[in-house]
Amino acid sequence: MTPHVWGFFAGALHIGLALAVSAHIVLYKTDVRSAIGWIGLVWLTPIVGSGLYVLFGINRIRRRAGRVRGRRSTFTEELRADGPEPVALPPDVPESLGALATLVRRVTRWPLTGGNAIEPLCNGDEAYPAMLEAIDGASHSVALATYIFDRGRAGTEFVAALERAVSRGCQVRVLIDGVGARYSHPPIVDELRHRRVPVARFVPSRVPFPHPYMNLRNHRKLLIADGVIGFCGGLNIRDACVLAYGLPDATRDVHFRLSGPVVQQMTAAFAFDWEFTTRERLGGDTWYPPGSNGKAGDLVARGVPDGPDEDFETLLMTILGAIGQAAHSVRVVTPYFLPDPPLVDALRVAAMRGVNVELVLPARGNLRLVQWAATAKLGTLIEGGCRVMLSKPPFDHSKLLVIDGAWTLIGSANWDPRSLRLNFEYNVECYSRALAGRVGALIDEKVASSTLLTLRHLHARPLMSKLRDGVAWLAQPYL
Repeated sequence: MTPHVWGFFAGALHIGLALAVSAHIVLYKTDVRSAIGWIGLVWLTPIVGSGLYVLFGINRIRRRAGRVRGRRSTFTEELRADGPEPVALPPDVPESLGALATLVRRVTRWPLTGGNAIEPLCNGDEAYPAMLEAIDGASHSVALATYIFDRGRAGTEFVAALERAVSRGCQVRVLIDGVGARYSHPPIVDELRHRRVPVARFVPSRVPFPHPYMNLRNHRKLLIADGVIGFCGGLNIRDACVLAYGLPDATRDVHFRLSGPVVQQMTAAFAFDWEFTTRERLGGDTWYPPGSNGKAGDLVARGVPDGPDEDFETLLMTILGAIGQAAHSVRVVTPYFLPDPPLVDALRVAAMRGVNVELVLPARGNLRLVQWAATAKLGTLIEGGCRVMLSKPPFDHSKLLVIDGAWTLIGSANWDPRSLRLNFEYNVECYSRALAGRVGALIDEKVASSTLLTLRHLHARPLMSKLRDGVAWLAQPYL
């Protein structure tokens, strides 16, 4: 065929694909900016743009996740049974937070649980010994989900503890994200398999072959021992998280040890992820022991799972609801701050209502593009009355939110589109002045060594830096 004929067929193929893909975008995309961006890419990059949308733009995970959820165990369904909240908020918690509890119940469909105990653990220095102790103390089951599981001193200790658990006859399951597993070479997955520890990769990334879910990551950090002791927060397993090692890439973080009925909800989240990945269902007394819902303390808490399936935007709705209910203070600590316009507006409106809004962000991030993009819009928040504090090195990976000194959100999610739209995350909302006070004290320590960012500092940046940051912000939906 002549070049003209080839050009005709290529043009017709491009138009046909672009029309079909644009129709899919219009029907299924809920975010206007995302829809416009994809449509522009599809039409301006013939055929390639359509191919990229097919690979990265379609959320196929909902369909498969729906099939897994349709096979939920009877026990899990009982945990999520409809009806009034089984427990009341503590008497020292403001009544206004009752509306927040109602909202989170509706978006998560999980009930509040009473009788919990939650303890913050700073960095791997405190968290890793406690986690290893829980693994060594387990007699029935150990479930571990993490984004990054690196080789190194810390990784070696965890591998050895998991191997000991297997040798004792414990049922052990380890789930590592397919991208996070590639942070060290060779991946520690091979070592775990060599030690006969059951392990799986969540949506493994097999470059150069595309995977239909490759853009959707499991960012959860969960450890559950015998169904009664749980850990969650922002801590990965890597040497940099142990400050005592004195590494140049040292990373601060906060993890939490939980006990009480809320641990059952954490187990259910892990069991879903494991079945989604391996098609093996975890159930029975091994994973949900009869005494696991006993009272461990006085704290009221609820798990908040979030992901690109039926839990889509549960965390975003939770955060927006919490900011909207704030009467006195909103304190945020996050390593990556790329909020969508609704979150920016919620923080600004809260500040203009007279609420003390405080953001603690790293002065020097570990991802330059993300930090440039974040800096581009901080002026809008400062103009609205928010205080932005920049914490000094080492890099702070902590993820904390405290409202009115009575409500705390802990877990794995960052304040960016990837955590709030694409990743599988797990957080826990806590109604307790005691816990909020302990977390607030940790935030006070961070603030004490931080620098207040002002509009004068932002305006004093060189023009090229402002342009660089503004261009980086254009990639915000994809960072």
